[in-house]
Amino acid sequence: QVQLVESGGGLVRAGGSLRLSCAASGSIFRRSTMGWYRQAPGKQRELVATIASGGNTNYADSVKGRFTISRDNVKNTVYLQMGSLKPEDTAVYYCNANLPLVAYWGQGTQVTVSS
Repeated sequence: QVQLVESGGGLVRAGGSLRLSCAASGSIFRRSTMGWYRQAPGKQRELVATIASGGNTNYADSVKGRFTISRDNVKNTVYLQMGSLKPEDTAVYYCNANLPLVAYWGQGTQVTVSS
């Protein structure tokens, strides 16, 4: 059984920072492309950032230069450092572990940015 447990969400003022963490159980972490997605009320879930097993990263244009994704293959944890936060970053953020034939999702953590 694979579990992804997110933490680090909360309420922050515009311009502030937060760091999200996602701890993965099971043996899949090192082989997985890990990612963060988000879903705002009334909107579809969208990609925020991904990091491959080898370390290559990919970001949505809306967060480039403000967010940084990283992974610790010893702790089986992926992080999302978020800076210069904007009200439009408000959403539930989901951790994702992606393998060729299967994907796993965390339960989500709320990030709210006040103006």
